[in-house]
Amino acid sequence: MDKIKTVLNWSSGKDAALAYHVLQQGGIYHVDCLLTTVNNEHDRIVMHGVREQLLDAQALAMGVKSRKIYLPAAPDDSTYKNAMQQTLTELKHEGISTAAFGDIFLEDLKQYREQQLATVGFDAVFPLWKQDTRKMIAILEQTGIQAMVICVNEKFLGKEFLGRTIDRSFLNDLPDGVDPCGENGEFHTYVYNALYFKLPIAIQQGEVVYKNYTPAQNDADKWNTGFWFLDLLPAE
Repeated sequence: MDKIKTVLNWSSGKDAALAYHVLQQGGIYHVDCLLTTVNNEHDRIVMHGVREQLLDAQALAMGVKSRKIYLPAAPDDSTYKNAMQQTLTELKHEGISTAAFGDIFLEDLKQYREQQLATVGFDAVFPLWKQDTRKMIAILEQTGIQAMVICVNEKFLGKEFLGRTIDRSFLNDLPDGVDPCGENGEFHTYVYNALYFKLPIAIQQGEVVYKNYTPAQNDADKWNTGFWFLDLLPAE
């Protein structure tokens, strides 16, 4: 029986990397391409702030095609939806009608994704859904996925967490109330090695940058915060 051709929403971080591993092991789905939204003003992955060059390095190491959606720095909802629907329609013409995500327990986000996918006739797959996020850190280590913290939300973590590798030592140092996988947006990561990488990605740490996001008038609580970013560079 042929495997189901699937597009994996790829953030460059550990949850997406673990979702890829689970899909590989399951024997049902074949990840045909990685889908990532990129800020077209700065050539960086949206939210994570990772350079596009390092995104390309991941796809090359995995031997999987990279598909990108280029968006302005602060796209409105209709701009995002239109760009996503256009890309999904193109993928459907290529024989792909299943999309996979690394989401773990955010029910409203899951429902949003399913609703948007349904409008273009796509099925949604969530290979990590409802998994214990503390146990997932142990699984990351067992499966050889190496991820570095490259962004922290200052409401939850200090900038001293930037540059740390996700492992049990990291888990032990997390303050109370912070999800072990950062599922509530507490931190983001970049995966530089995995068992399914042809070679580790050589990176070096650049400058640390602080950015404050001004909330929309009716959304004061959601984005009224600042983030610390670690700029990763390809190693020379």
